[in-house]
Amino acid sequence: MKTRVAMMFGGKTVEHEVSVISGIQALKAMDTDKYEVIPVYMTKENDMYIGSDVGDIKAYRDIPALLKRSQRVIMVNEDGRVKLVPYPHKTFGGTKPVEIDVAFPVVHGTNVEDGALQGYLKTVGIPYVGPDVTASAISMDKAITKAVLKEAGVPVLDANVYTMADYEDPEGIADDIEKTIGYPVIIKPVNLGSSVGIGIAKSRGELIDAIDDAFRYAARVMAEHAISKLREINCAVLGDENRAEASECEEPLTSGEILSYEDKYVNGGGKKGGAKGGGSKGAGMANLSRKIPADLSQEKREEIRELAVKAFKALGCCGVSRIDFMIDEEEDKLYFNEINPIPGSLSFYLWEPVGVPYKELLDRMIELAMKRTRVEESLTFTFDTNILANANI
Repeated sequence: MKTRVAMMFGGKTVEHEVSVISGIQALKAMDTDKYEVIPVYMTKENDMYIGSDVGDIKAYRDIPALLKRSQRVIMVNEDGRVKLVPYPHKTFGGTKPVEIDVAFPVVHGTNVEDGALQGYLKTVGIPYVGPDVTASAISMDKAITKAVLKEAGVPVLDANVYTMADYEDPEGIADDIEKTIGYPVIIKPVNLGSSVGIGIAKSRGELIDAIDDAFRYAARVMAEHAISKLREINCAVLGDENRAEASECEEPLTSGEILSYEDKYVNGGGKKGGAKGGGSKGAGMANLSRKIPADLSQEKREEIRELAVKAFKALGCCGVSRIDFMIDEEEDKLYFNEINPIPGSLSFYLWEPVGVPYKELLDRMIELAMKRTRVEESLTFTFDTNILANANI
């Protein structure tokens, strides 16, 4: 009997469209001899829909029309089995509930990748692929990630964090940054990915603009020194906090000083890289211009791969995550930049060069999810007491 997998994508996030691409990519690569895959589209209001066209990327050219011919569902746990139940309920006719064995969130950004969706799935009681609630929340918060990894001995750049209360005086933020960091400086939303809201400032005017832009997307913003002579190197990790292995390394090729949203998803890259699946618009992160393998010495490659595994384990991740590093070529120093707990395209293009095809990658991610569930089921979370028998308020 095939395992039923709910492949979930979309959601209330600025990375909604990217998630749709990543999710349908994964859907098409699944082993259909082993799995029955039900695509589940989450709208920008986080409503869930299933239907015959939900797994067709062309259907998303007209999302309102897609929703009209699809069925909204909610997750319901009945006697330990989770079902996708049509909502609102129809007494006669309509779609029947669909029982699922495991959820596979291929989601990016706030409200979905940051522990929110993982918490919902855990509460419903369905095994799910990828990092758990804690790892997701920590990994999506760049400031907390830095604190955890600094304690674990992973090299990170120091940073200042500012809140909405600080933003009441943006000139004051600028004064503080000029005093403690100086120029050039990079400004980032604390909890977003895909380069959204990120800017480099080399002057006061650019700094104020970057602060304003970052606060459009997040309630907390981070400032750190911008490395002038920078190389970005990415490496993915597969496993869990007990055992993990590193992929091949890549060097993204940017059109500017930082890897922008357009570089990643819009510009039709893939012309300079060696990844399969690149070179056509709408291919997600597989579309990015990149060099695989990155042009590194064997010693530097192994240093990056070892640090990637160390960071992944320290953050308690599970499944596949991508860790992005920075090399300061002037100082010849390597720094952790950020982790993508559920990366675009699930970084499949970094695994194929080390002998792990996409189908196998997805299979191993599901196995890790089921392993985590078996471990959790062996633990004690409740016990019987008589405290309520004598309670009196």
